[in-house]
Amino acid sequence: MPQPPRTPQQTAEHVRDGMFANDNASKGLGMRIVEVGPGQATIEMRVRADMLNGHAICHGGFMATLADSTFAFACNSYNELTVASGFAIDFIAPAREGDLLTARCFEVSKAGRTGVYDTEITNQRGERIAMFRGRSYTARGRPAVAERGDTTP
Repeated sequence: MPQPPRTPQQTAEHVRDGMFANDNASKGLGMRIVEVGPGQATIEMRVRADMLNGHAICHGGFMATLADSTFAFACNSYNELTVASGFAIDFIAPAREGDLLTARCFEVSKAGRTGVYDTEITNQRGERIAMFRGRSYTARGRPAVAERGDTTP
């Protein structure tokens, strides 16, 4: 018997589970997905000693990776294979060892095969640490996460 179609929220959760299972980069940095939904995602990451630069603050590349991972879960939440076509990040304040960073991404625009997504990174005190804008490109007709039994990449 065929399964009933998923709701948009169920689709986003299906993509979250399938993508995160294979996302060694995000898991290796200790990221935890807090929430997903259609066109949005929230991920947390604790700043560790091995993420600090020579000024004893979180290396910008780790913050960009946190924002990029959050962006990836948001823009793939419709289960259409979507990749980054570019991004920009502005660092506003330093993050320090032990800080819990939260990245919240939401869809600004999605038209045709392209999208624009904004991600705000804050610390545990709610202070803004960085702003990230990602641009996406969707490969139509290809799922981000295959259904069970489906061998389509």
